[in-house]
Amino acid sequence: MLTYIHHSDTVIVILHEIYGLDEHIMDVCERFSKYEMDVIAPNLMNGREPFSYDQETTAYHYFMNTVGFESAFKQAKEVLHNVRHKYKKVYVLGYSVGATLAWLCSQTGLCDVSIGFYGSRIRDYLEIKPKCPVLLFFPSEEKSFDVDELISRLNNVSNIQVEKLPGEHGFANRFSRNYNEQSSSKAYKEIQSCIKEASILDYKGEI
Repeated sequence: MLTYIHHSDTVIVILHEIYGLDEHIMDVCERFSKYEMDVIAPNLMNGREPFSYDQETTAYHYFMNTVGFESAFKQAKEVLHNVRHKYKKVYVLGYSVGATLAWLCSQTGLCDVSIGFYGSRIRDYLEIKPKCPVLLFFPSEEKSFDVDELISRLNNVSNIQVEKLPGEHGFANRFSRNYNEQSSSKAYKEIQSCIKEASILDYKGEI
């Protein structure tokens, strides 16, 4: 688990991709930590060290076969349960499988905002009824599913804002070959706006 504690009244829980607590997740944690909010990134991989990006297939099979969404969601929910009474505001940010977990967390009542990047498996959990505002980002290009179809279905659910940005899966990860600086910047500005609208945090500057 990665933690950045400033004794703030606001915490963000970061949920990683299939690769685990890699340099991307550390980078995200540091980004939000600069604004003196507490940051927690649990290791949902049974304590395993992170996979490298050239181990994508191995990492995928490890997550799906050894961890799985049920176990990962249970772990994420436990983290939220443990912090809910300690903080005035709690929100969740996930990437890929972590975004799907953030989507699942939105129904628990344990977080105030749920944010996710390219959560392709959200399409398997469209019965979810979020109890908090949800902000989702999808790339314009995806190999595994029809982005427009999923967005169309999500637009029928209340409490959700969905953005489709130019790029591929991983566009917000500056360590990924699919990194798109312009789309990443726009996404984080949307997160900043979401934070302001939800009155989650008083801060100066940009995320």
